[in-house]
Amino acid sequence: MRVFFLKDLPSQQMVQGYAEAHGVETETIASGLAMMRRASLMIRRLESYFSERGLSQLRFLVLIVIDREPDRDTLTVGELTERLDVAGPVVARTLRLLLEDGLIAQAKDSRDARVKHVGLTGIGKETLDALLPGYLAIIAEEMQKPLR
Repeated sequence: MRVFFLKDLPSQQMVQGYAEAHGVETETIASGLAMMRRASLMIRRLESYFSERGLSQLRFLVLIVIDREPDRDTLTVGELTERLDVAGPVVARTLRLLLEDGLIAQAKDSRDARVKHVGLTGIGKETLDALLPGYLAIIAEEMQKPLR
């Protein structure tokens, strides 16, 4: 995932000029830009966090999406693709990497061999459990900072 953002937000005067010219509230635009900046910085920190641990945010999201199902241990590849809002080929490549690393297991559906079910392995669950404290700490720290 590539995130682009400005190092510095536009001046209040610039935001006001654009907002007034286009009939929107200056404060609404300024708040939105500050929120986008915060989100960009948070995503950058998270990507760094995962990269240092040999993963990516997308690989982590696959693990957590599988884990968050209360009554199921697996999801189909189609269900994962729907829940992640990522193109099918990207999901397929990500699943292949997670399989190679032993973090997930895959099995064909007993009724339809075209359908594959994906679940966490023991190592996958341990990895997710080890990542969650740092992941949540980064989100909490970033959300406690004032909007700039």
